Amino acid sequence: MTEQTWSYKPTSGYLAGDDLTGFTVEAVDGNVGKVDKHSDEVGDAYLVVDTGVWIFGKEVLLPAGTVIRVETADRKVFVGRTRDQIKNAPEFRRDEHLADAGYREELAVYYGPDIPFGGRPV
Repeated sequence: MTEQTWSYKPTSGYLAGDDLTGFTVEAVDGNVGKVDKHSDEVGDAYLVVDTGVWIFGKEVLLPAGTVIRVETADRKVFVGRTRDQIKNAPEFRRDEHLADAGYREELAVYYGPDIPFGGRPV
C-alpha cells in the first residue's frame, strides 16, 4: 500500500523529471493551492502544497498517489481528494517529512491509495 501511495500513477500523465513547482492544485471540489515543492523519486514521491489564504497559509503534504492527472500545458495538477480531506490531513511537518517513517505511514494511511471519497473505495 505505501509504495502505491508514494508513486505517481502511470495514467496521471506525470513524466519523470517534470517540474511541477508553481502548478495550481485542484481537488475534486475546487482549488487547493500551488505546488511549493515536489519529489518524483520512485516510491517516495510527493507534493508540498502552499494553500495560501484558503487555510491560513498552511502547507500540506500530498503523496504522489493522490495525483489523478497532470496537465502541463495548463500548469495544473488534479488530485482525487476533496478540499476537506486535504484541510483535515495530518499536519505537515516540514523538518520531519523526509526522515520520519511514522509520519509518512500516518499520511499513507490517511490518504490511502485510490480511496478519494470519505475513506470508501470508488
